[in-house]
Amino acid sequence: MTALANLDRNRPVAIHVQISDQFRTLIATGQWPPSYRLPSEPELAQELSVSRGTLRKALHTLTSEGLLRQVPGRGTFVTAATIEPAIAQKLSTLSEDYASQGIVATTEVIATGLVLPPPPVSALLHIPTRGKVFRFFRRHVTKDGPVALLHNYVDATNVPGIEDVDFTSEQLFATLEGVYHLPIATGRRTFSAQRADADVASQLDLAECEPVQYLEQITYLAGGKPIEYSDVWIRSDRLRVTSVLSR
Repeated sequence: MTALANLDRNRPVAIHVQISDQFRTLIATGQWPPSYRLPSEPELAQELSVSRGTLRKALHTLTSEGLLRQVPGRGTFVTAATIEPAIAQKLSTLSEDYASQGIVATTEVIATGLVLPPPPVSALLHIPTRGKVFRFFRRHVTKDGPVALLHNYVDATNVPGIEDVDFTSEQLFATLEGVYHLPIATGRRTFSAQRADADVASQLDLAECEPVQYLEQITYLAGGKPIEYSDVWIRSDRLRVTSVLSR
């Protein structure tokens, strides 16, 4: 969790206003990125040394401004920068989808290692200060060429030795569940369109600035703890993402 600044009780500014100002700054600077789940009210109140009532006034202010949203039973989240429609979709990996459709795809591992995560990833995965993640970059290739580039970050706390797993043949979710007995329960996916930067274009055999489909994903364990974050870029001319909906 991002360290919170001390409140100045001698200032002629209400404490709940100081709290909302501090939270607003954390959101504006990206230290609390879109989709970030705030610590629980008891945790925040304890760290700030304020009452739950004072904290709730600050949260209500930011909720009214549209910067936060509260989901009953799940917590308080930083509002995403774009509108997110509710999409009924199974939480599966691209590799699992390839297999179910009879598509032959190989995985090329580009880079792996235990590293300090970028600040937005640290916040979304609730990584403690100086905590590490297992970072690995891959791309999926079919007979037509590369179709997807994946940058994955996994909380390294409960996955000792994961850097030795051969992800050219093993799947991430299957490894987390089968080897480390971590029950994956839910995920949050956000889709958008992007222009390919130099690295993405090179890995997907595209010209720089050509359009790609971008997917951001946060994966949660059964208890609600975030375990994995990923950035995925997809060549839509070779791989179309389809959702089957029911009403």
